[in-house]
Amino acid sequence: MNDSLDQVLARTSPRLAPVRTPLASIAIHLGVMVLWGILFARAFYLQGVVAWSTGIAYVIYDTLLLVFVAWQARVLLHPAGPVAATALPASQPTPTLGVIVAAHNEAAVLPITLDALFAQTRAPQQIVIADDGSIDGTSALLAGRYGLSDPGEGRLSMPSPDYPGLRWLKLPHGGKARALNAALGMMETDAVMTVDADTLLEPDACAAMVDAFGREPALVAAAGLLTPVCGTSPSGRFFQWFQTYEYIRNFISRFAWMRADSLLLVSGAFAAFRREAVMAVGGFDPQCLVEDYELIHRLRRHSARQALGWDVRVIGAARARTDAPGTLASFLRQRRRWFAGFLQTQYWYRDMTGNRRYGKLGLMMLPVKAFDTVQPIYGLTAFALLLGFLFDGRFTIVLPVLAVIVGKIAIDLAFHLFSVHLYRRWSGDRTSSSFGMALLAAIFEPFSFQLMRHAGAALGWLHFLLGRRKWGVQQRTGLGATRGRGAAAQSR
Repeated sequence: MNDSLDQVLARTSPRLAPVRTPLASIAIHLGVMVLWGILFARAFYLQGVVAWSTGIAYVIYDTLLLVFVAWQARVLLHPAGPVAATALPASQPTPTLGVIVAAHNEAAVLPITLDALFAQTRAPQQIVIADDGSIDGTSALLAGRYGLSDPGEGRLSMPSPDYPGLRWLKLPHGGKARALNAALGMMETDAVMTVDADTLLEPDACAAMVDAFGREPALVAAAGLLTPVCGTSPSGRFFQWFQTYEYIRNFISRFAWMRADSLLLVSGAFAAFRREAVMAVGGFDPQCLVEDYELIHRLRRHSARQALGWDVRVIGAARARTDAPGTLASFLRQRRRWFAGFLQTQYWYRDMTGNRRYGKLGLMMLPVKAFDTVQPIYGLTAFALLLGFLFDGRFTIVLPVLAVIVGKIAIDLAFHLFSVHLYRRWSGDRTSSSFGMALLAAIFEPFSFQLMRHAGAALGWLHFLLGRRKWGVQQRTGLGATRGRGAAAQSR
């Protein structure tokens, strides 16, 4: 089955079957770089606030995105309307659901994930642990705690005697994408959910996904809502504070782009896919650092080329908590990988940017993503220029720039509060957020967390340009640590 997926991938992936890059795409990608060069140069021969043109461009771009997201997401003020989840009609067959948990050295946190899956109000028909060459206590855990017999490498075990839907797929270490593909070929369900081994699903998460796929035949990929957990250390609390509101804004943004039929991002830690659609495009790409993000591009591309009308959505009723980086080092590693994978995907699918063939995705979303490739450069440059003006005593520039920054913070404050309000009405979750803490995050983020995000993205650029594939070891400081199980390490 893997050979079959490889053959399909070779036909559907522009990485393996590249096409000519349209002039519109070249112009858009070069344009954002040329614009940065022009705006940066203005700092050395202009006076006043226009000398900070790089920062002004960054502020204008970010503000326009906030306005777009707020306008598109305003319907969440009335969730009983077009975004309300409705039960699947009794006359309509319920899609079957399988869950793949790709795990490499995750014995410390795997029981947390499995306990949550066993506690679902609508249990999945299959749960496959895709054991990606673990060398910790995973084998002993699966055999001792769950009664699974070692199936041998490349084989699927018999079901657990205590948990009939649970099976163990033992694989040589080849990375998450290969583990997912191997399990995908052995699943028999209509929909397949991918859940990271450090992700804890809320009890109704599976039911919400099943209902979504049952209601919408064109739905091929769906994202759930994630809440980050970073641990109880001072560092963990700091990163959980900022990441909580970052995640809320990001999911509101995903909803907005979904409304514009341009959603490209689902979180591989908790996402569901129509199995036949994923098989039709060749599964997950092992060469991509962000295999979930790249897969959505391929699904969208295939749908447009074949006029299939496939859809990608975010499901507010499907919620989970996931382990997130709780130290600066682990945070930078994660953001380096995410951004390097984003650049990979943007490069491979560059022919879609500015291309009418792909509708709003090609004409709106992907041009925005083209600017996002250099947004960290704009942000870091703007900050460096501001420091330079300050140390040089050029207060005729610094003072109006500070006024612009204060204005931007005020806009961010309003957007933060609006996002939290929308998120609460959408998800029903009122315990994970606070309006007061959201206000404080908006005030301090531009001078701390945002710079860390940009630094991680800058490292991602270096990772991408050097063609590196490894991203190091990620320490678990959230769910595993808070449950007293220690920290597990994952490497890819």
